[in-house]
Amino acid sequence: MKTATSFDPAILGIRPRPGAPGHVLQLAPLGPVLITRTPSLEAVPAPTRRTKIWELSKHLHCSIVGTCLSAAELRQVLVRAGVACDGKTDHELHGQGVLLAGQRDGAGKLLHRALDRRHRLAISRFEKARTEDAVRGLWRDAVKRGDIPGAYWAAFTHPATTETLVREIFGEVHMLSHLVGAANRADIRRLSALEAQNAELQEKLRRQQEQLREGITARDAKLRELGALLARRIAGSAHSDAVADGGAGDEQAALERVVRDLERRLTSEAGRRDAVEKRLERMADTLRREQEQRAAAERREAALRDELRAVDARLASSVAAAPDEAANVPAGLDGLSLLYIGGRPNQLSHLRAVGERFGAQVLHHDGGIEDRSGLLAGLVSRADVVMFPVDCVSHDAVATVKRLCRQASKPYVPLRSAGLSAFVAALGRSEVKAITAAPGV
Repeated sequence: MKTATSFDPAILGIRPRPGAPGHVLQLAPLGPVLITRTPSLEAVPAPTRRTKIWELSKHLHCSIVGTCLSAAELRQVLVRAGVACDGKTDHELHGQGVLLAGQRDGAGKLLHRALDRRHRLAISRFEKARTEDAVRGLWRDAVKRGDIPGAYWAAFTHPATTETLVREIFGEVHMLSHLVGAANRADIRRLSALEAQNAELQEKLRRQQEQLREGITARDAKLRELGALLARRIAGSAHSDAVADGGAGDEQAALERVVRDLERRLTSEAGRRDAVEKRLERMADTLRREQEQRAAAERREAALRDELRAVDARLASSVAAAPDEAANVPAGLDGLSLLYIGGRPNQLSHLRAVGERFGAQVLHHDGGIEDRSGLLAGLVSRADVVMFPVDCVSHDAVATVKRLCRQASKPYVPLRSAGLSAFVAALGRSEVKAITAAPGV
């Protein structure tokens, strides 16, 4: 059997799909795919039944449970499976669901049936597909409609789905999760602004209510004063009334005008107060919804961080365990000199191991923490390409690196994070491969 790879997916515990032709492998988080010679279709029949969840790679279970079932639906399944759910967070229940997915017992079957019931319409649509391209087309249509969960489950379990298609679909959903995380962070920033606005409105309402109370108190005092004055006039002697009949009538009319004006002002103030209170109620409802969305966003982001850490840990262990096979190094990066700036000190050995596996020499500078900044210019001039993780290097170091790269006409590649997965993904990017293809590299 001929192979063309430097990465053995068996290291990640990947199992073959039952009934699939050739040595088709389950999804690995990252890395090249083992290429083998596939027997003829006459020799091995194509699978005719849908794949069970426990037959899928365990590395898919986390994304399936998190994408295809809501927290409430997963909790119902776990309760029926006899799992104690009281007092547990959604993330803890998610971990229990992932464990159930790998079990070929009553609990695993219960989870599989729950997914089938939840997404029966999507499964029905995908049943019409007979080829890998047909399944791929249905998946892309579902993505355009935003119907990800049902199509994700239906595509992964479809008999015609191959390892190549599994990788494509998993990769799309994995990148969508990063976009969701960015959107969640934007929602959290917007919620913080709304909370500040709500506090401002609360203070404004308090001042208006205080002014209204002061106005009502002043009005009541004025009314009492006018009432006392009117009572004195009425209780006056008949002689005084007769003498001052015309003047008393004018004074009473003036008093009545004052009373009507005060009542009109009171009605207006009460209307303004009601409007402010209604607006405050609407703001409180909006704030409550935003707080719920923020909590959900934080839970999703925590789950995504856990998944990414798990991928990085698995990749690091696989790199450490893999033998050094120079003959299998991809020629695309052979001889590349790569400068990595910043990052985590405990990742450096793994970065160099990955670089060597791809045929690249990895230089390193910590961005000026312990290494002298004056060394940067020399390292940049030695490198063919410069990389730095934007979440684990100072802004001053980034500005210096970009300036040195422009002066030396050296390309630089910002990395999304300091994890191994971001580094490996960058090695496969077209602009990095283009550097090695250039004359003189």
